Amino acid sequence: MYKKIALLLIISLITFIITSCADSALPAQTTAVATPESIMQTAAAMNIPLIVEPATSTEGADPSFDENGNERDPAITYPVLDTGQSACYDASEAAAACPAEGEALFGQDAQFSGSTPSYTDNDDGTITDNVTGLMWQQSPDTNGDGMINATDKLTYAEAVAGASMLTLGGYTDWRLPTIKELYSLILFDGTDPSGNEDADTSVLIPFIDNAYFDFAYGDTSSGERIIDAQYATSTKYVATTMNGDETMFGVNFADGRIKGYGLSLRGREKSFFVIYVRGNPDYGIHDIVDNGDGTIMDQATDLMWVQSDSGAGMDWQKALAYCQYAATAGYDDWRLPNAKELQSIVDYTRSPDTTNSAAIDPLFNVTPITNEAGEGDYPAYWSSTTHANFRNGRNAAYVNFGRSMGYMHGNWLDVHGAGAQRSDPKSGDPTNWPTGHGPQGDAIRIYNYVRCTRGGEVTVTPDGGPDAARPAMMVESTGVQQDPAGGMPGNTPGQGVMPSGGGPPLEAIDACTGLSQENSCQFITPNSAVSGACAFVQGQLACVPTGSPLPAQQP
Repeated sequence: MYKKIALLLIISLITFIITSCADSALPAQTTAVATPESIMQTAAAMNIPLIVEPATSTEGADPSFDENGNERDPAITYPVLDTGQSACYDASEAAAACPAEGEALFGQDAQFSGSTPSYTDNDDGTITDNVTGLMWQQSPDTNGDGMINATDKLTYAEAVAGASMLTLGGYTDWRLPTIKELYSLILFDGTDPSGNEDADTSVLIPFIDNAYFDFAYGDTSSGERIIDAQYATSTKYVATTMNGDETMFGVNFADGRIKGYGLSLRGREKSFFVIYVRGNPDYGIHDIVDNGDGTIMDQATDLMWVQSDSGAGMDWQKALAYCQYAATAGYDDWRLPNAKELQSIVDYTRSPDTTNSAAIDPLFNVTPITNEAGEGDYPAYWSSTTHANFRNGRNAAYVNFGRSMGYMHGNWLDVHGAGAQRSDPKSGDPTNWPTGHGPQGDAIRIYNYVRCTRGGEVTVTPDGGPDAARPAMMVESTGVQQDPAGGMPGNTPGQGVMPSGGGPPLEAIDACTGLSQENSCQFITPNSAVSGACAFVQGQLACVPTGSPLPAQQP
């Protein structure tokens, strides 16, 4: 017995010595800052490849426990975090009360609460996600000068190379996140500022938890737009956009979207904000099973899906009702998925151009469509998540499982890739946007398809929870006048109406969403299509008709 005790003491002493040596070899607070210049020099000297293999370390939070310390279903290796949207919306703005079951618009994002995001600030430049088990770099301040601006942005090559050079929080196994890892951070209580280049960014609400993560909007002093806060990922589009551009999927935490971004523009490499990640290498990997009853189970997320989609497009209100009354396989608790649940089933290894399929596991049945260019394609699916902008909540988020079409240079092209998350008006007439909308002429369909889900770590919250949300609408703070009659193309009462208090028509403001001064634009009135150029009018970027005097440029 005494021999056993002595042996245990010796083992403990040896373990203590080894641990102490290891700790002294790597200071816990050491941070090596990678700059664009140092990254490229080292990458060239060491011939660093542009592909980062996932790290195998799982140090950090234990994903087998939820944010409350309760043991999680061991099969859930890919917990889908809640969107943070806790207010219900009507057709135009935040509603006073959530609709009851059986009423129109029941089943919105706010009425189903998922795994609440939970973070720990480790006080060493890292943030631990207590639900996913991922550890994050806290700030995109790449050059370490204490400011986040255009000089911190990296090209794709720099971003990939920089992961292997970073020592932060005592760890060296950092990697550039996948699109699914990065999208886990998005929150949809943010407000899209697109088109309002005169906004005071201090009153804007980003689509990331800026109480934990350092964040900045686009560097307008360097000629960027407010919405130029695109973050890089390691996920490249398996096809190309813009008729041949090599493309990376990124998340924009300023405007709340996933888009495929070309890696170069006019012969120059584009640059992006970067935060690195480590831990939980299984996050974002599916475990799909065909249940043989018209449903598909993703055991990694614990979400069950209807195997076939709706077979036809419909507006947002009908999409909510479609799932509310679905009864596939005898279940009566189907719902329209929120944006993060819907994005979880995207398969980024597939695309119409490379696999002749939608970007989804082939066990799912997908209705083929003909897109705006007359090509065989696959649909976008509605989510239950409202995509609020600084004027209203008339748009809802959708995910493209086929090409993300846009009208550029007189042609319809795949501009953002299969797997992009954008937004459409919840209702209206898509023919009011014959050449799309925004800087890439995003196709406006309105009649998107539906794929219902159930299960997951979800609690029904029929009344929502607006008191728990960050402020979602900052209309008064930005000085933007709101048109009580509507004002969205496709909503007849608002067409051509000047907002109360003066200012350009909302159609003209919408036409310049995502554009810059002097960009060409077009909007629809009840009588005709109006073409012009974007200019600031009473502090708002709007489409000024050709022949009208343009206001002085904003400095």
